[in-house]
This record gives sequence, structure tokens and C-alpha cells, in this order.
Amino acid sequence: MVFKRRDKLTPQQWLAQALWPKRGWGRAVQYMKHRLHRLPDTPHKIARGVFAGVFTVFTPFFGLHFIIAALLAKLMRGNVIAALLATFVGNPLTYVPIGVISLKMGHFLLGTRFDPHHERSFIGKFFDAADDFWRNFLALFTDRDSNWDALIRFLHEIFFPYLVGGIIPGLIAGLAAYYVTLPMITAYQARRRGKLKAKLEELRRKKQARKTAHKP
Repeated sequence: MVFKRRDKLTPQQWLAQALWPKRGWGRAVQYMKHRLHRLPDTPHKIARGVFAGVFTVFTPFFGLHFIIAALLAKLMRGNVIAALLATFVGNPLTYVPIGVISLKMGHFLLGTRFDPHHERSFIGKFFDAADDFWRNFLALFTDRDSNWDALIRFLHEIFFPYLVGGIIPGLIAGLAAYYVTLPMITAYQARRRGKLKAKLEELRRKKQARKTAHKP
């Protein structure tokens, strides 16, 4: 396989690199910035794509962020690649504060309350819901009884409040990213056009100089 790693990562190494990439998050951010700069699209479309990607990070649809960001960018007539790149704002270092902010905002808006110390923790309820789903899936093929209590509790206490609560901070973060990206991309593209124009002018001058030199 062309893209297969020679040395397989152990689970510990994979987790370490997920939390802190080999070349650091600063290098990853610079790479994203470089890719955004070179996207062949208008600054407004790229910025709209970035908005879509950042907003999507504040939704609880983990594992589907790429798809949702791409669809949202399409609806907004934004750049899909920019949207996909912007979803990397969500990473193991940012998902915890994003989740806490979204969950607290959701319970505040809904007038409910989540006690992280009651029965199971925030992360524990994610595991409970996944385990509940898997057990009930297996129950379709065995004589085991279905029990959706943990999944229902997860939907009421975590998923729905997270979904509602992520809208406001998602909009704020998305708009901030939009207004930061727009002038940055505009300035970069203007600089690039200026360099390209200067290069073409230089080529014309050299061509004209060669023609003049060959005249009798």
C-alpha cells in the first residue's frame, strides 16, 4: 500500500499524536493557513466555507462533521475545501471546552440542569449511549431484550442540550472566523496578483529588450 505507514502506531502513540501532532499544533495551524491562502476561489466564498466548518465543530454530530460542514458550505455557496479545513478547529484540545460551553448554554436555554457528578459523568454518558446502541443492535439477532434507557437519557441530558446550546457559540465563533479570514485572504490574493503582474511585466520587458537587441 502506497499510503500505509511502515511502522504501525501503538494505541498510546496514536493517542499522543492525536493530542499533540508530531510537529506541534502551531505547525498544523500554519499548514491550514497556507492551504486556505492558496484555495482558488473568491475571499468571500472561502470565508463562508470557514464559517461553515467552525460552526459545525459546535454540533454534537461527532464523526459527521466533514459531511455537515460540506453540506452547509454548499448551502451558503461557500468553499467546501475551506469548510473541511476549518473543522480541524475541533481537536482533542478544544472539544472539551467546546462541549462544556455548548452543554451549559443548552441547559440554560432549555431551563434544565445537568449534574456532572450525578450517576455518570459527561464522558461516561457518551460511553453509556454507545454501549446501549451496540447492545440493542446485537439484540436484533439474539434473544436478548432491548433496553434504551441509557440512550434516551443521553439524548435528553446531553445530545439535545448540546445541539441547542452549540448554536449561539457556534455562530459567534463562525462569524469571528469569517471576519478574520476575509481580510486575510483578500490581502493575500491582492499581493499574489501584484507579484504575478510584476512578473508578467518583467517578462514583457525582457522580451521587448531581446527584440530590440536583434534589430539591425
